[in-house]
Amino acid sequence: MEFKNPHFLWIGVVAGILWAIDFWKLFQKSPIYFSGSETDLKLWKKSLRILFFFIGLAGWAYLSYSLMQPRKPQKFSPSSVEVNDIVLCIDVSRSMLAEDIRPNRLEVAKERIREFARMRPTDRISIVIFSEKVFTLLPLTTDPSLIDKVLSEISIGYLGSGTNIGDGLALSVARAVNSETKNKVIVLLTDGVANVGTMTPMQAAEEAKKFGIKVYTIGLGTDEDAKIPVGNGVFGTQYQLIPGGSIDYKVLKEISDLTGGKFYPAKSERALKSILDDIQKLEKTEIKVNHQIVYDEKFYNYLAIGVLLLFLVEFFRRLLLKDAV
Repeated sequence: MEFKNPHFLWIGVVAGILWAIDFWKLFQKSPIYFSGSETDLKLWKKSLRILFFFIGLAGWAYLSYSLMQPRKPQKFSPSSVEVNDIVLCIDVSRSMLAEDIRPNRLEVAKERIREFARMRPTDRISIVIFSEKVFTLLPLTTDPSLIDKVLSEISIGYLGSGTNIGDGLALSVARAVNSETKNKVIVLLTDGVANVGTMTPMQAAEEAKKFGIKVYTIGLGTDEDAKIPVGNGVFGTQYQLIPGGSIDYKVLKEISDLTGGKFYPAKSERALKSILDDIQKLEKTEIKVNHQIVYDEKFYNYLAIGVLLLFLVEFFRRLLLKDAV
């Protein structure tokens, strides 16, 4: 969320203060009540006045917020712009169901990568997944809703068993090479060691280097033993224990060093978020031409709520409290 005119907040704040002064008649003498019935009436009106005051404050808060014109950038609409092509190469082997990072490694990776993709509205993003087999889940696209949908639907199981890092990286390189974009990046996320495939991870890294493609590698998982669900039994979910520290940090670092990228160990959800934020900063492309951003304007809703609340307060204030106009 961003604000078109954040300094306009003070207009609403000042107006709200003036309204509060008038509401409480701070510069007028309060009426004097003597009888018991009149005292009861005073207490009743005072309670109503306090209620109306807080409703009015809420109304002014909404109005003040709307004056800043909150809006959410949806999409860039450039005439000509330099962009990145980013291929997300994601491990979907069964070990990604390990629960050492809650709820499991895959779900955490999906959520954090979705956030990363949403922060890059001008870039084209492709998704390659791998286990024993490799598959292009999404060709290069700038459609943020499609990227979000595809990432959320990634699951385990239909690409066999094993961790085919080499072929997964090679397919990602092929996807990037077919693009005419100058800056090409691959983000490789895995939690294991390459144990199947026709191409080794370093052979695929050599191909990436040949075409000037940087590879950022992320090793996701803790150093502790972890458990993965393997089915349901008489006593509930059955688990398999997998050893901790089974990520091939050495090869991942060699891949990133060879291609000019960077290697990151991610041992928690917070660490993964920080890593993707770092990649976001490192690969931020400067837009060189004027462009128009399509915004989703949010201030109408806040304005309508604020006006409605203040109208109701002023109406019942005069109806029930008999305040003069």
